[in-house]
Amino acid sequence: MGRRKPKKLAHKLLTIRHKLGVSQTEMAKMLKLKISYTAVSAYELGTREPDLLTLLQYARLAGVAVDALIDDKLDLPK
Repeated sequence: MGRRKPKKLAHKLLTIRHKLGVSQTEMAKMLKLKISYTAVSAYELGTREPDLLTLLQYARLAGVAVDALIDDKLDLPK
């Protein structure tokens, strides 16, 4: 039995980048994890899920707990 994929994750990651006002290339650099803008794009489209370390970096940049990203019952703070 596999784990359930968060349905709102892609939208939340896109929202974080938009709130930071950066491009996908800039976001990839801000994450400091040697990922490309194509990885950021895939995360935002929901075609690929970020690993735990990447989720942690997104959460830190957004000032939220990782729970807020992966729990579909929680929304990002305004």
